[in-house]
Amino acid sequence: MKYTHEERIDIGRDIYTSGMSCADAMAKYNLSHGSVERYVSMYKAENGIKGTRSLSSENPAPKQPSKARQASSDYDIETYMAMSKEELIDELIRAKVNEARAKKGYEVKGDGASKEYSSLSNKNFK
Repeated sequence: MKYTHEERIDIGRDIYTSGMSCADAMAKYNLSHGSVERYVSMYKAENGIKGTRSLSSENPAPKQPSKARQASSDYDIETYMAMSKEELIDELIRAKVNEARAKKGYEVKGDGASKEYSSLSNKNFK
């Protein structure tokens, strides 16, 4: 279905302001993934909105950080500025490990012998 330039801008505004996921927008407007992203980009360009808020095909954009990322996101910039180089390296390693675990679908709670592994999804693993 062809849309006029104004309709494309309106669709882009609707998607951007509502925080609609790409999959929802594709279904609602019968568009391809590329068209959805292009319409949002057109809306942002016309209104001078900067930033790289991307659309995900399965997740809506405004979302809470994942469980694995919450520990690192608790810090603010002042906390990082006050850390020594060694502490920053340790935090970076911790963040990379948590990110890798999140990609594999699990997280670890606790330390040493009392570690508890928990799945981030509801899938049954046997």
